[in-house]
Amino acid sequence: MELQNTVKEALNALYHHPDDSVRMQADRWLQDFQRTIDAWQVSDNLLHDATSNLETLIFCSQTLRSKVQRDFEELPSEAFRPLRDSLNTLLKKFHKGPPKVRTQISIAVAALAVHVPAEDWGDGGIVKWLRDEMNSHPEFIPGFLELLMVLPEEVFNYKIAARPERRRQFEKELTSEMEVALNILTACLNINELKEQVLEAFASWLRLRHGIPGAVLASHPLVLTALSSLNSELLSEASVNVVSELIHYTTAGSSGGASVQIPLIQVIVPQVMNLKVQLRDSSKDEEDVKAIGRLFADMGDSYVELIATGSDESMLIVHALLEVASHPEYDIASMTFNFWHNLQVNLTKRDAYLSFGNEASIEAERNRRLQVFRSSYESLVSLVSSRVRYPEDYQDLSYEDLKDFKQTRYAVADVLIDAASVLGGEATLKILYMKLVEAVASCGNEEHNEWRPAEAALYCIRAISNYVSVVEAEVMPQVMNMLPKLPHQPQLLQTVCLTIGAYSKWLDAAPGGLSIFPSVIDILMSGMSISEDSAAAAALAFKHICDDCRKKLCGSLDGLFHIYHRAVNGEGNFKVPAEDSLHLVEALSMVITELPPDHAKKALEALCLPVVTSLQEVVNQGPEILDKKVAREFTVHIDRFAYIFRYVNHPEAVADAIQRLWPIFKAIFDVRAWDMRTMESLCRACKYAVRTSGRFMGITIGAMLEEIQGLYQLHHQPCFLYLSSEVIKIFGSDPSCANYLKNLIEALFSHTTCLLKNIREFTARPDIADDCFLLASRCIRYCPQLFIPSAVFPSLVDCSMIGVTVQHREASNSILTFLSDIFDLAKTSPGEQYQSIRDTVIIPRGASITRILIACLTGALPSSRLETVTYALLALTRAYGMKAVEWAKDCISLVPLTAVTEVERTRFLQTLSNVATGADINTLTVSMEELSDVCRRNRTVQEIVQGALRPHELNLAPVS
Repeated sequence: MELQNTVKEALNALYHHPDDSVRMQADRWLQDFQRTIDAWQVSDNLLHDATSNLETLIFCSQTLRSKVQRDFEELPSEAFRPLRDSLNTLLKKFHKGPPKVRTQISIAVAALAVHVPAEDWGDGGIVKWLRDEMNSHPEFIPGFLELLMVLPEEVFNYKIAARPERRRQFEKELTSEMEVALNILTACLNINELKEQVLEAFASWLRLRHGIPGAVLASHPLVLTALSSLNSELLSEASVNVVSELIHYTTAGSSGGASVQIPLIQVIVPQVMNLKVQLRDSSKDEEDVKAIGRLFADMGDSYVELIATGSDESMLIVHALLEVASHPEYDIASMTFNFWHNLQVNLTKRDAYLSFGNEASIEAERNRRLQVFRSSYESLVSLVSSRVRYPEDYQDLSYEDLKDFKQTRYAVADVLIDAASVLGGEATLKILYMKLVEAVASCGNEEHNEWRPAEAALYCIRAISNYVSVVEAEVMPQVMNMLPKLPHQPQLLQTVCLTIGAYSKWLDAAPGGLSIFPSVIDILMSGMSISEDSAAAAALAFKHICDDCRKKLCGSLDGLFHIYHRAVNGEGNFKVPAEDSLHLVEALSMVITELPPDHAKKALEALCLPVVTSLQEVVNQGPEILDKKVAREFTVHIDRFAYIFRYVNHPEAVADAIQRLWPIFKAIFDVRAWDMRTMESLCRACKYAVRTSGRFMGITIGAMLEEIQGLYQLHHQPCFLYLSSEVIKIFGSDPSCANYLKNLIEALFSHTTCLLKNIREFTARPDIADDCFLLASRCIRYCPQLFIPSAVFPSLVDCSMIGVTVQHREASNSILTFLSDIFDLAKTSPGEQYQSIRDTVIIPRGASITRILIACLTGALPSSRLETVTYALLALTRAYGMKAVEWAKDCISLVPLTAVTEVERTRFLQTLSNVATGADINTLTVSMEELSDVCRRNRTVQEIVQGALRPHELNLAPVS
């Protein structure tokens, strides 16, 4: 009683106390209470207590539902029957509501049935028990109906702490009782006020996708009731749900698929088609129209393969879907978008035609189908293209509304791409070009308010750019001629610039391409001057043009440099944001790549000059001032160097540039080594210099390695490890660099292992852990001869054992990948010769590593890491065979049988034995997932398993 009163007081405080801190304290207490064993009895008592208020009833019903789902194993086996009877009594008590409480009790009973096999439940299992209860107590049917509805939903509810085997068994129990369930629902149809609830329950049972023959369902009273309800004045949501589920049911593999379900399809389709006239009925409620649109979209998605044959019947459905696509409400029209994509895939992919035999027949059938659907996709282009138009009040749109508008435009662009795949880019372009011509006619230079139709048409033309041939000579020249005549309204100009960039390949191939360039460049320069958004678009377009037309632009470097200097130095009225100026750096870099080496070297100097000048000015201010500056004053310039080194593909010229720049870089390394952002930027620039220059770097690489090796000891910047990783990749196999690299990796790893001595330090420094083990994996791949025989290898393995359970995703994945790479050493020819050294390190630690990995599999790491953990464990088993199976056997035997049964252990060990004897790893992951599910089924079990395996106590104690 005392605890019951405390629960009531805590709930009162949670909902009514004015003090936030008191409410939080009450909330915490209630959450802790829900985890206790007393929560069972207290919640049950309060639910039976006639004086409990609504807040108490809702809380206690949620608690009881949660306890049944998650903590049923806490109860002794003899508690099942009293619990079932109590829940049954509560279901009857709340049969008229409150609905929230009744739903929670229903879910609790259904969850109980998931845990308890039909033979233990008694009365022939829950469905027959429910039928008998409804026959004995017809006054409580509404409550029982809700239970019947939630029962099949619980098959797929993974909150229930049932073992995978029991979950599968429960699904079989329900599917075997499908006929009984449908008979109950059919009997309840006679109660008029319950019709909606009956249909909802029927929809729920259909989701089990159990194979009832189409002929049976086609004449079933429940199906006929749902279909007849479609035509009633008030469209029933439940009947729409049933018909939607029936449509999905007819194509589900488990129900035999469309061919077996033809009798049912022939009943459904005409009834849904009758609703077509209501799509245009202005008196119809929008929600009703949305429901009708959903049924057409469901038919389209489910029967797309039948529709793709282009029969007369299927074209009726296509015309109905065009009707839905034309609806003024985007939410309704967009329901069809998935269908148009799937239809396009069916019409264009070769697999759909294989049954037609030879190539000639395949091609003939493909062309026939494409012709059949041509007019539908032409109509679709016209219908959707207007939806991308900016609204008149676009300037007043909230951030969320603007985000939604952008998402709409992306979705329409995808539909246009589907249309272009069917019609061909040129045919789609012609339709959109006519829209542009109309729009431009009404777009006088002064009338900025009429820019929106032209912008919309151009957005669509840009969307299909990849589908328009580069030699298209009819429409694109006219589009390009129109662009300079359009007003310089910011949004319109932004789209004009992006369209130019999208057609850069066409510009390169166009016979008169060079004559178009001046007007195109003028537009881009205007774009850079109007607004930040249009400037960003112009910079991106400039990059695409320089990328695709680089050979043609080699002779125009002076003009390109003029634009580049203005943008980078912020001269004149250019408004290019610093991040977007990187597009211009990349653009010039790609043109310079096309130059012969001697010209390229001079051009590279010119490209670096404004950046060097700006950075030198900063560095010249002396160490004290440098130390106080914000990182951005450095990174804005260093990032430009990164782009130059990445995209100027002249190794010697880049090596020469980095050598001349090294004194400036060194000065920044020395003064700003404490500053992570500046160091990341600088290391990125050095990484690209190393990647492009390779072995031309000469003495600079030595100076660079010396610098980061020394600074890492002092400042522990993860990016120093990441830069070293790139160096290892390029120089790892170079014998002349062996001493340098051996010293580097030994210094970096020995220092890192000193930093990461326990799991708390891994948690505090996940970036260092991530980059350290990425570097270690690189060493295994590129210089095993330096790394595996070194003194740091064993200590790094020990370090990985400490940190593998770190919760940081990237760090944990890097450590697991490192371990997998060690186990897979024999898969690479350079690694094979170091197997014996590896074994002397791994075998003494094998039992501990196995136990840690099994702990990770069973709950020490989140289930999202399961794939990586599984691979590491299976790779260990593949490498060490039956020895690894013995390690696993010793380990799994520590887990109490209450958590993992003997059968589950045996299945897991059998999988490992199969791997040890050469089975394919990819076929054996299911039993790993099942062990993981079993051990994570609730918090108590997870704690028992982790308490038995104790991964954190093993790390550094090698087990022989």
